[in-house]
Amino acid sequence: MSAPERPQDITGSWTNKIYCHTSEAMIHVPGNSVALGFTSPPYNSGKDFDDDLSMEDYFNLISRVGSEIYRVLKPGGRYVINVANLGRKPLIPMHALYYLVHVNLGFLPAGEIIWRKAHGANGNCAWGSWTSAKSPRLRDIHEYLIVFVKDDFSRQDEGESTISGEEFMSSTLSIWDVLPESARRVGHPAPFPVELAKRVINLYSYKNDIVIDPFVGSGTSCVAAKALGRQYVGYDIAQEYCNIAERRLLGET
Repeated sequence: MSAPERPQDITGSWTNKIYCHTSEAMIHVPGNSVALGFTSPPYNSGKDFDDDLSMEDYFNLISRVGSEIYRVLKPGGRYVINVANLGRKPLIPMHALYYLVHVNLGFLPAGEIIWRKAHGANGNCAWGSWTSAKSPRLRDIHEYLIVFVKDDFSRQDEGESTISGEEFMSSTLSIWDVLPESARRVGHPAPFPVELAKRVINLYSYKNDIVIDPFVGSGTSCVAAKALGRQYVGYDIAQEYCNIAERRLLGET
């Protein structure tokens, strides 16, 4: 059987859509057409939307999706991945493993942002051994945004930026303070906030650029892209989440 034909590079016919299809084969998207990829992949940690793959199978999946993102990005395009480390006994440094996978695909590392979701002491309890050196455990109040680029650290085209000077100054710092999203409100077990997506999109794309999310989930990245005057493409294999994303894009939730 021959491979499915990919579309011509004509925006509007394949953009501003949610595809309920695997992003391991983004057959709807032409090469060298997308300015920014932004996603928060499933963490393979037993959440409802995870397949609970072996670590090898999981990163093979991430690699296949990353290869497709590399194909569709323009030279100078960016791929920003939201990653949290897993486990405590032992710690699994997921962000370090993501670096290995994507550098092997040809991506160039371009930066790392710490998304700080909370400050200081709160009700979150993971002390291990209270006030004792026997077995203290760290409480995670942050995740990572890993920034990769294709071919070049600079965009090779011109466009209209929509970021203010004040926002540019704060967004080019390596620590971002953004409150997390409510899973119950969105209807997805692990949503990230629209504000986080907006900061990424404003910093790394021009107005009317195409933004793609290969694990779109509840559609947050596409909602943010639409609000900022960008085109969007989202992929997810779960029809339930594709439906949620489409409803959010219509402003129904």
